[in-house]
Amino acid sequence: MAFHEGLASAVSDVDKEVEIFLKGVKPPWGQWVIHLIRTKVRQCTLSLVLTAPKIPEGEKVDFDDIQKKRQNKDLMELQALIDSHFEARKKEEEELIALKERIEKRRAERAEQQRIRAEKERERQNRLAEEKARREEEDAKRRAEDDLKKKKALSSMGATYSSYLAKADQKRGKKQTAREMKKKILAERRKPLNIDHLSEDKLRDKAKELWDTLYQLETEKFEFGEKLKRQKYDITNLRSRIDQAQKHSKKAGAGAKGKVGGRWK
Repeated sequence: MAFHEGLASAVSDVDKEVEIFLKGVKPPWGQWVIHLIRTKVRQCTLSLVLTAPKIPEGEKVDFDDIQKKRQNKDLMELQALIDSHFEARKKEEEELIALKERIEKRRAERAEQQRIRAEKERERQNRLAEEKARREEEDAKRRAEDDLKKKKALSSMGATYSSYLAKADQKRGKKQTAREMKKKILAERRKPLNIDHLSEDKLRDKAKELWDTLYQLETEKFEFGEKLKRQKYDITNLRSRIDQAQKHSKKAGAGAKGKVGGRWK
């Protein structure tokens, strides 16, 4: 009974000293430290209850000394835990600060890279614009020089150019006349059908007539094509014979000129 009373008194004294100690703890660590100390006090109390010291018979026990030793030990353990926690928090804060510094540094590097890329892109666009303007200026200058040369050439040609234009107009007139004649012949051949008033039987007769005409035209076209092929073949053979005859005549002439009066020249 005396042991339990002494234990309760020791726990009460520890709680008082804990409250005094906590007055010096600043936020935001206060709540965590309070929870840690109270947990430790419960553990110590339970340990004391479960492992009560054996009192030798005939000896006097100093509960005040036991209380102070236990109190000092618990406070030292609590202080070690608090210091360890503060050290871990300090390390985490340092790592967080270093991380923020790296992030800011990386952000600054990216901004600098983007600025450099934008500057290079502006320079490239300026070079392209200058190159385009230079090419356009050179093209305009070259066209002006070509126009000037043409004007000089035309002015120097004078009457020759006028006669050339007249001949060109005449050729165009001939081509136009031939084209007009062709159109006229085709117009004469293409006669209007006038089939709106025809009956069914007459329409059949008209269709047969058109078919016969088309068949005849296709036949004539085929015959003209074959005739043209034959003429081309004959012309090719004649040209080949002419070339061979010219070669033989050249060889014979060379042999006759090589020897005159039994002597070689």
